[in-house]
Amino acid sequence: MSQSKRGNQIGPPRFVIAVHVLIWLAKSGGLLSSATIAGQVNSHATFLRRVLATLVQSGFVDAREGRDGGYSLSRPADNITLADVYLAVRTEPCEAADELRCSGEEGAGIQLDQALEQIMNAADLRTVEYLKQYSIADLTETIDF
Repeated sequence: MSQSKRGNQIGPPRFVIAVHVLIWLAKSGGLLSSATIAGQVNSHATFLRRVLATLVQSGFVDAREGRDGGYSLSRPADNITLADVYLAVRTEPCEAADELRCSGEEGAGIQLDQALEQIMNAADLRTVEYLKQYSIADLTETIDF
């Protein structure tokens, strides 16, 4: 994906980068360094390391330290759905609403926050259900590198 198209991407940046990382790891079939991955997915190294740490913690990626180290998939690409990735890298949508409630806002503002939170939670559930239909392997097969 070119840098110019990235501005129009759908989905949170962590999700998009995580999917790119997993596809590259699936295609490589072996270890890739964070520098190699950063170059392939056009990501800043610091941001990429945070995403990689989340993917390792979630059990999608193995990390090997040292001179011959790098990252590899910890399970087959067809066993990782886009929903799995989305759930692993998303930030909690309720944090901002909780912060507003703690600021002393009352009345209609809280009611609006609660109504919007319900709508966004329903949208999030639908997103997860839709993303369950696709695996990293599905995308890997459709993309030529």
